[in-house]
Order: sequence, then structure tokens, then C-alpha cells
Amino acid sequence: MFEGNFIAALLLTLCAGMATGLGAVIIMFVKKFSPKVLCATLGFSAGVMILISLVELFQEARVELALQFGEKLGLFYAFLAFFGGMAIIALIDNLVPKESNPHEVNSMTIQVHEEAVGQHKAVLSFGEEEPVEVSHPDKSGKKEGKLLRLGILSALVIAVHNFPEGLATFISAMENVEMGAGIAFAISLHNIPEGIAVAIPIYYATQKRGKAVRFATLSGLAEPLGGVLGYIVLRSVLTPSLLACVLAVVAGIMVYISLDELLPTAENYGEHHVAIIGVISGMVFMSFGLLLF
Repeated sequence: MFEGNFIAALLLTLCAGMATGLGAVIIMFVKKFSPKVLCATLGFSAGVMILISLVELFQEARVELALQFGEKLGLFYAFLAFFGGMAIIALIDNLVPKESNPHEVNSMTIQVHEEAVGQHKAVLSFGEEEPVEVSHPDKSGKKEGKLLRLGILSALVIAVHNFPEGLATFISAMENVEMGAGIAFAISLHNIPEGIAVAIPIYYATQKRGKAVRFATLSGLAEPLGGVLGYIVLRSVLTPSLLACVLAVVAGIMVYISLDELLPTAENYGEHHVAIIGVISGMVFMSFGLLLF
């Protein structure tokens, strides 16, 4: 079912995934990039995700399940699927070693950058023609090896996280292209700093911009892969009631990512009030989008 939206869903999921590579390109070639901008962007993305999850995805699931099973039982199934989505993404988080968790990756990325450029406030400047020279306390290459390992682990962890995000974007777009576009937009904003998290340690370890961008881009390609594989698995059994449950699961995944990953990371990069203003702005933006479409 919904084959008519397949190409649109694939393109939206691909664009969301490629934003990881965009983050790497930005950090490699833009001369100055303020962490406050990143903080506001992450908050904005969280606001979009939370609003579309609770107002669109969950409500659509609740209405459909109420039609199938009655008001009370339908609401119960919607809640069950919603919190089930949270449990799925929480399980993925708990299977990842703490030092490789996306939150830790981002805070470590800031620390690596600050040590490298000798600043207390990270103002990222990678626009130089020559590679940035980084002084290492030992000449044995241990620190470079540690940074390379951090970057590769970041890419792998982000790829794992991108699978359910890809499914969320793809299934939502198959059901409703406009709704899928909103989710793809929010996830794209969320994927930009993930690309930065992968690119910075790999660049400092290897001094090769191309390698840093390549690893970040490859981690983002897990997003369309997750979407397509998930759809192939589900398509033969995707009844209206199962689709409603999937939408509620997606809503749970999105809310969890917003509360557990986006908001804490936003505060790591900037200030609490900047992050909250970003959240509210994202909600207002998405509200107008829903009104218009």
C-alpha cells in the first residue's frame, strides 16, 4: 500500500541522511561557526519533532486505532505503541558503550576542538588552505589513534541511530508526504551536528578533510537504508491498524530523541535559554506549517 509515495519518501529520507555529510562540509570549510547557532538549531529541531510527534503522528494513530478498536482500547494501543517506540530507542542507547554515546561524542568533540585551537569558547574555524596544526603531548601517534577511533565509533553509533530515524521519515512520508517532509526537515537539522561530531576527530587524527566528510556522509546513508529496509519488511503486513501503531512508535522515537539527545546536546553547545527559544521557535514554525498544509 501507498506505493504512490515511494519515490517522495525515498528522496526525503535520503536528504535527511545526507545532512550528516553537510555538517561535515560546514565544519571543514566554513571559516567561523558559532556553537550558539548549533544550540539554537538543535533546539529548533527538537521543537519541530516534539510538536509533529504529539500533534500529527500520535493523533493520527489514536484516531485510526479508535476506529478499529473503540475509543478506550484504541487509546490504550496508541499509548502502548508510543512508549514502545521510546523503549526501542532507549534499548539502542543502552547497547552503545557510554563513551561512544552520541551525547558523550558531542561533548568530547567540543573538548577536542578547544584543546586543538586553545580556546575556552569553541569558535570553529576550518577555512584555512593548509590543515590546522594540532600540538600533541606525545609523538607516538597515540592521541591521533584515539581521535580516529572516536570518529569511527561516532560514525558507527550515528549510523545505528539513523536506522529508526530513517524508518520514521520513510513510513511517515509514505502515509503523508507533507508530514514526512516536516519530519525530514527536523531530522536534517538534527543530523548536521552529528556530521560535525564525526568529522572533527577524524580530521584532527588524519589531517584529511575528504576522509572526514566521507565518514560522516557514509554514516548518514544508514538513514535511507533503514527506511527502505523497514518498509520492505512491513509492506506485506501493513494494515491500517498496524500503520497506526507504527506512526505511534515513530512518535515515541522522535520524542525520546528530542528529550534525550537534542536538548542535552544543545545545552552542551550553548546556553539553556538559547536552546529553549529554539524549541519554541521550532514549535511555532511547525504549527504554521501544519496550518498552511
